[in-house]
Amino acid sequence: MKKIVIAIDGFSSNGKSTMAKSLAKEIKYIYIDSGAMYRAVTLYCMEHGLFSGDTLDERRLHNEIDNVKVEFHLNKDTGTPDTHLNGENVESKIRSMEVSSKVSIVSAISFVRRAMVALQQEMGKAKGIVMDGRDIGTVVFPDAELKVFVTADAEIRARRRFDELRSKGDNKTTFDEVLENLKTRDYLDQTRAESPLVKADDAILLDNSYMTIDEQMQWLLQKFKQITTLNE
Repeated sequence: MKKIVIAIDGFSSNGKSTMAKSLAKEIKYIYIDSGAMYRAVTLYCMEHGLFSGDTLDERRLHNEIDNVKVEFHLNKDTGTPDTHLNGENVESKIRSMEVSSKVSIVSAISFVRRAMVALQQEMGKAKGIVMDGRDIGTVVFPDAELKVFVTADAEIRARRRFDELRSKGDNKTTFDEVLENLKTRDYLDQTRAESPLVKADDAILLDNSYMTIDEQMQWLLQKFKQITTLNE
């Protein structure tokens, strides 16, 4: 069967990474979390003193961006890739609320996006990948054979993110803080000048507000089978 590129875009905390990972595992494709790449750059900025409050030293980052090496390595225990920053596994660190509160600042910078997009496109040359993010179907892989745009009610997304943080031991962050962070990220993602979050014209809309994980998987597999049948 001919391999394709699957681009899954959408708002934050709508479960698109989980569904993309599960789909890739089911169809034996490679999964790439593009959002994790921007989170890794954000973590680099935080750990190297490039932030002063919410103000980023863009000049320093521009001079240091070539030193920011983001890679994915398979976690044998989970069966999915973990994010590595300059040789360190940072999968847990990049999921913190501190990183979440600043990632939209970093991901809006044009030279950061160009660097990450070039890396993502290199990863996808051989096809057979599932990549999720904000601009995969519009900028990274505009010719992707299957594009999905995921959305869900803001409060439902905030509840999912809040529950995830609690499950990872974060007992400090409140639901209202999560909801406010999510709404701010939505606004910044949709209004940034560089590669804003928009639905590609040929993307299939998936509102998963009230869908189970299994229902989402069945929906995705059906779309995958339809596309691959057409591309045989």
